[in-house]
Amino acid sequence: MTSDAGVLLFVHDGCIFTVADGVQPPKAGSILFCRHLPVRAGDRMLEIGTGIGLAAVLAARAGARVVATDVLDAAVRCARANAAVNGVADRVEVLPGDGFEPVRGRVFDLICTSPPQMPTPADRERADATAAAPAHLAPGGRLVFTLFGFLGVKAALARLHDAGFEPTILGQETQAFPRIGYERIEHIRALDAEATLPPHGWPVTVERYVIQGAWQGTGQGIRTEDPSR
Repeated sequence: MTSDAGVLLFVHDGCIFTVADGVQPPKAGSILFCRHLPVRAGDRMLEIGTGIGLAAVLAARAGARVVATDVLDAAVRCARANAAVNGVADRVEVLPGDGFEPVRGRVFDLICTSPPQMPTPADRERADATAAAPAHLAPGGRLVFTLFGFLGVKAALARLHDAGFEPTILGQETQAFPRIGYERIEHIRALDAEATLPPHGWPVTVERYVIQGAWQGTGQGIRTEDPSR
């Protein structure tokens, strides 16, 4: 935190990021996500929900051309500023909007997201948009996302496979159980079909994964949704 101005800075991998008011700073899941993001030089990459632009900036430094989206105007402005500060403004395009809406008709080699993943009870569902990732993937393109273990890793891999993706676990890490999860613990246990959490008491840790689906088809495939729905 700087002095009187109260600017929060985040430093990672030789880059400096400003965390603007109203924008979440990166957490453990974001760092895990960036550590295992399979960026190749020359990739056309789309990041959905860029936040401060951490993954977008790091991918651009690795040679990708990045389009990053976010529903928050504050995040869009923040990510643009961070791309400029870190010298990759010419390789990062930041667009406002929900999901794939800002990139209609555009195709990418890599689509990635590390969205909020707290399961929401039915009476508090969010009305987030859904969209089809394969419609925006080039042949052989990859879809990469993070997932808490209690949301069903085996089921996620099977769903990807059935939809025409070759699924792979790129990374795994034991993290602290999210505090908001304690408020929804019974709902989370009801969803935990793979029994990853203890049946009683308060979980202390949770497994988090980075999952990749390599697109094997050329037509429409799986619909990607906010995992909290």
